[in-house]
Amino acid sequence: MSAALRHLLWYLIAGTRGGPNRARIVVALRGRPYNAHQLSEALGLDYRTVRHHLDLLEKNGLVTRPAGDAYAAPYVLSTYLETNYAAFEEIQSKARE
Repeated sequence: MSAALRHLLWYLIAGTRGGPNRARIVVALRGRPYNAHQLSEALGLDYRTVRHHLDLLEKNGLVTRPAGDAYAAPYVLSTYLETNYAAFEEIQSKARE
C-alpha cells in the first residue's frame, strides 16, 4: 500500500467528522452496488449526506460509477480501493479505538 493511500484513508475515514459515515458507505458498497437513494435507505442517512460523501469518495478515486453519470447509476468500490481493502479495514479499526 502506498503512503499516499494511507494518508488519504486516514484523512477521509479517521480525520474528519464525516469519516464514520464514509466508512459505512464503503463497507456497504463492498457487499453490492448501490445508488445514492438505496444507500440512504439502507444506512438510514439523509440523501444529501450520502451524495456528499459519495462525491468526496468518487473525487478521491475510492468509488466509481461504471454506468457513468446516468440517473440512479450505482456506485461500486474502485479497483484501487478493492485491491487495498485490507488497508481500509486496518485504518477503520484503528479509528474506532
